[in-house]
Amino acid sequence: MIFKQYENGSCDIVFSKEEIETINKKECIHLSDESLKHFGNHLMSIIVQWQIKFDDKVKNSLTYKDTEVVPDLKK
Repeated sequence: MIFKQYENGSCDIVFSKEEIETINKKECIHLSDESLKHFGNHLMSIIVQWQIKFDDKVKNSLTYKDTEVVPDLKK
């Protein structure tokens, strides 16, 4: 998977054809300990960039336990 981040702070997570086939077949992606470490490192990098790139409204928004994450399926 590739993380493609945009100047506004948004991000596409792009899956390879093999990853899509695995998700369709197994309905999950299993990450080994080493892969999870790399995945986490990529996420931390993106999190830092989010805060830099987000506009003030998004930067100052709060997230609660029941805040729904809604993907933009139109893109």
